[in-house]
Amino acid sequence: MPKSKRAKVVHLTQVAKKTREHKDKLFQGIRDAVPEYQHCFVFSVDNMRNNYLKDVRHELSDCRLFFGKTKLMAKALGQSPSEAVAPGIDDLTQYLSGTVGLLLTNRPAPAVVDYFAGLAKVDFARAGVVASRSFAIPPGVVYATAGEVPAEHDVPLEHTIEPELRRLGVPTRMVKGKVVLGDESGSGEGYIVCKEGDVLDSRQTRLLKLFSVCLSEFRVKILAYWTAASGEITEVDPSAMEGVDES
Repeated sequence: MPKSKRAKVVHLTQVAKKTREHKDKLFQGIRDAVPEYQHCFVFSVDNMRNNYLKDVRHELSDCRLFFGKTKLMAKALGQSPSEAVAPGIDDLTQYLSGTVGLLLTNRPAPAVVDYFAGLAKVDFARAGVVASRSFAIPPGVVYATAGEVPAEHDVPLEHTIEPELRRLGVPTRMVKGKVVLGDESGSGEGYIVCKEGDVLDSRQTRLLKLFSVCLSEFRVKILAYWTAASGEITEVDPSAMEGVDES
């Protein structure tokens, strides 16, 4: 008996691959945009968050931002003087590695550098991120921020969260309607969620989020920029490239 077409499974979460047409559009978009702007910046992103990047795009609505494969962006700019879309811009391709993008703008270069220098958004860490500091849950009654703020300004953790804590490996228990770790008096050892320098896993990031602890910071670092008037490259933050693998 033939298989019913009604039984076909459709995966709604499937993401379509970037097509050749999309790559050609990005390539040509960069080539067409460069002559229209006075500066081309290469920037790197720490702890990428699309919602924060949307804010950047809104703030720089008079500019053009491009993200794509670094080799494709380098080819669009030109990797030699004979291929360069503008004089001197080929020297900018040496900074195209890792999680980087291009910003084309007519704004003064110092103003752009200052804008990104002052841009920092804290957020919850994701799995794979290196912990910027240690965090532990103190013994005794467990509070909503686990000691991040003084107890008089905090509230006891909701009892409905206690089963999830145990599922995540925290040895808590219920005592008189309150979530308690170890001895109710606060004596004994607490529970170490992470240590500074740890590569966080999904269990640790979930615990950090339960206690509203943000260990990630969205930042944009300017590596270098090209100026149309002079055709020169100005290096801004070469240290941001340390430890970055070329892609």
